[in-house]
Amino acid sequence: MPRKSGGVPSYCLHKASGRAVVRIGGRDYYLGPFGSDDSHEEYHRLLAEWRVRRTELKAKSTSLTDTVDPSLTMSETLRRYREFAKEYYSKNGVPTKEFVEMGHALKPVRELYGSTLAREFGPLKLQAVRQHMIDLDLSRGVINHRVNRIKRFLKWATSQQLVPPTVYTGISTVAGLRKGRTAARETDPVTPVDDECVDVVIPHATPQVAAMIQLQRLTGMRPCEVVMIRTVDIERSKEIWIYTPSSHKNSWRGNDRKIPLGPRAKELIQPFIKDDSEAYLFSPIEAEAHRSLVRRSKRETPLTPSQSGRVPKAKPKRAKRNRYDVDSYRRAIQYAIQKVNKVRVRDELKPIPKWFPLQLRHSRATELNELFGIEAAAVSLGHAHADVTKVYAERNLKLAIDVARKTG
Repeated sequence: MPRKSGGVPSYCLHKASGRAVVRIGGRDYYLGPFGSDDSHEEYHRLLAEWRVRRTELKAKSTSLTDTVDPSLTMSETLRRYREFAKEYYSKNGVPTKEFVEMGHALKPVRELYGSTLAREFGPLKLQAVRQHMIDLDLSRGVINHRVNRIKRFLKWATSQQLVPPTVYTGISTVAGLRKGRTAARETDPVTPVDDECVDVVIPHATPQVAAMIQLQRLTGMRPCEVVMIRTVDIERSKEIWIYTPSSHKNSWRGNDRKIPLGPRAKELIQPFIKDDSEAYLFSPIEAEAHRSLVRRSKRETPLTPSQSGRVPKAKPKRAKRNRYDVDSYRRAIQYAIQKVNKVRVRDELKPIPKWFPLQLRHSRATELNELFGIEAAAVSLGHAHADVTKVYAERNLKLAIDVARKTG
């Protein structure tokens, strides 16, 4: 009976010569006198080499590298990833901010290495992309975030067998930029904003923006949470209202976010509660109508016939939306600060510094940390761990002075 193919090659006798023989890969190897120690030693040596070669061939036959299209370019790989990301990074069918940030991160990859074969992208090319970002004067933190997004893109490409695993393994060795050890620009940490600077801005903002500023200062909610409040999102059946954002920073992790609204916050929100529970409380359209009304009331001369007969454009290039986003909220605050400083310069007073919505959250964290401790601040700000809150809570100099007075 013939030996089954794929088995271990056998030690055999070549009757014509009396020598031992083994057939490996269709070739006969003569080992010496049949039954001798030397022939058995040679047989085991050839058998060991055969096993090594068979293992290597088996690994090669199942390698992901063999399934990768060697002609695939980075541009084509990026195009396929965009199709995936547009659906993956979306909420209610609308692309999220992460989708936009991924586009910013991958843009220099496409510009510098779009025509490069995807399988040839490695650590040195990633470092070249990073240097390009440094040359554009991006901050160190932004660069590290974007490099991590590039790594995430290549991890996805590896999982889809668009690039060999060696590509992701290689770029994973590129470490993030460290503070003080790079030419990348450093940014100042976000600090709390003085209440005096907030108070002087509120009268110069529209009622909608003024309410958002005060509400954020009272609750410490994120800018993205304060701009998207709807009546339907507020549970008003009890003494303390509970605002549950329809979407928030950690919703993708399955975490809940509930923001208590106390008496002062309720008083701020009450005038903006709408009959349409799905409508956003703070609307740029309503803010624009309020500005027009104020301008009209301050007008000293009557409208001309042409002015009174003007009809708003049906499709303006920059139509007001039904709610603010983080950027438009920030711009509205900057506009109010400009109005304040214009008055202060006229009155020969020192202009107030620019501040941003996120600083209101830091102010609330510092206040809560001082009054109730870090755990209370973490719970109020929606942090899973108190260590995160320490980034927001400014060190309390008054407490340090009090400690020094008592113990130093």
